[in-house]
Amino acid sequence: MKILVTGAAGFIGFHTSLQLLKLGHEVIGLDNINDYYDVNLKNNRLKILQQYDKFTFQKKNLEDKEEINRIFKKNSPNRVIHLAAQAGVRYSIEHPEAYIQSNILGTFNILEGCRHNKVEHLVYASTSSAYGLNTKYPFSVHDNVSHPVSLYGATKISTELMAHSYSHLYGIPTTGLRFFTVYGPWGRPDMALFLFTKAILVSQPIDVYNHGEMERDFTYIDDIVEGVCRIIKKAPEPDPEWSGSTPDPASSSAPYKIYNIGSNAPVQLMDYVREIEKNLGIKAKLNLMPMQDGDVRKSHADVTDLIREFDYTPKWNIQDGIKQFIQWYIEYYQPK
Repeated sequence: MKILVTGAAGFIGFHTSLQLLKLGHEVIGLDNINDYYDVNLKNNRLKILQQYDKFTFQKKNLEDKEEINRIFKKNSPNRVIHLAAQAGVRYSIEHPEAYIQSNILGTFNILEGCRHNKVEHLVYASTSSAYGLNTKYPFSVHDNVSHPVSLYGATKISTELMAHSYSHLYGIPTTGLRFFTVYGPWGRPDMALFLFTKAILVSQPIDVYNHGEMERDFTYIDDIVEGVCRIIKKAPEPDPEWSGSTPDPASSSAPYKIYNIGSNAPVQLMDYVREIEKNLGIKAKLNLMPMQDGDVRKSHADVTDLIREFDYTPKWNIQDGIKQFIQWYIEYYQPK
């Protein structure tokens, strides 16, 4: 298959592109290499992808509709994996306009590209932040998500709604994936594991929110990629049992689906910190903080649908996952 992957220089986009290339697919990578975090990390990911003959790269902005249209017309991708977005809950409070431009306008341009170029299946990234004020655990794709607590979460819910309208109007098969706290080698420097590791190694305190009383469904990158690569092969079909009188948010009378991708095994934040300490052999200095605006106390993914429909089983625990990350971090930032 010829697959367009947006956000190919990003954390999940890089790993997904790499796996698709290993499977023999042709990958057109798109990224604007913005400076939200270290561009050297993004460029070094790209260098690995560019070792593959079947990888081509386009440095473009999602917001540039003419350029996005040109990429679709020139490359005629069979399928699209749309992972590019402005991420981060806390950043969205200080820089809300970036989320409207990238997540709303950028996704619109991708949907238009799919619409006018006969794309067989669009898989796009959503987020566990969509669940907002929900406190029914585990979080289910069959529950309503109309109360986000961050603009980031709101923009991702908006992308799901936009995708549904295109599935309904134009018959474009779309699948939204709500990712749960992804971590692993080559990860994002603004994520907790990266921040904690960096601070602990230089004896700086780490900020622990809600005084450590938090749980997260930490999901190792390999489990995420496995789910994405299985899902891209199978386009959704209209659900013949879907009813407008009792609407299921996860499916539709259109070719549209929503899935959670998580470990389905929430971990206490302080257990996560202790696992980092164990791997580094250094005790962390804790700066206990109140809950941050836009944050939630707990996340827990119900992945029943993914298990049933794709034989998907999360394989990684935090012991093995954190070990892999720490090994990569030391090799990348502190080579001997």
